[in-house]
Amino acid sequence: MAVRDRFNVAGPDVADTSGFREAHKLRSGDDYVAGDIRNPAATLGNAQVATYCASVRAEGKANGKPICVLAIHCDWEPQARAIVQGVRVAPTYKARVLLVDSHFRVIAASDGQGILTERVQLSQQATGSSGVYQDRSGGLIAYHTTPGYETYKGLGWFGMIQCAGVSRALGLSSPIASVIPSW
Repeated sequence: MAVRDRFNVAGPDVADTSGFREAHKLRSGDDYVAGDIRNPAATLGNAQVATYCASVRAEGKANGKPICVLAIHCDWEPQARAIVQGVRVAPTYKARVLLVDSHFRVIAASDGQGILTERVQLSQQATGSSGVYQDRSGGLIAYHTTPGYETYKGLGWFGMIQCAGVSRALGLSSPIASVIPSW
């Protein structure tokens, strides 16, 4: 099946989408905006996409008058699934690996559950860009913010591993923070 047959991208009015509105405000043709993961059912067949938008400028000049917006939709789901299912954690830990956006919305999950609908919260114990803590049920929560890439600062996403009942499985009775080495 050809891409043009799979995705109905011709015709819908996208002027009110956040990416389109933000791209119209860009200061130059060298700038772009990156949006949160979403699944625009009307145009992209409910595929999970990461959308990047830039303005196209008159005469191809970075400081030219904006004449339209170019949106690139990256097929997010296959890459995200490969990341979260590729993390190796011993079965003993009953781990769930997540990618979470800056609004604490699950954008990928190793168990395939809650994607784009579930929100997670970090404990008040969670400080800084990375860490690990024990939750109320005795499980471990590990997290790390994504660093971006080269000059791209990223979108404030983070990776998270939830391990259910780990302290009980390891025979620990004290808070896990007291037994984790401070590397």
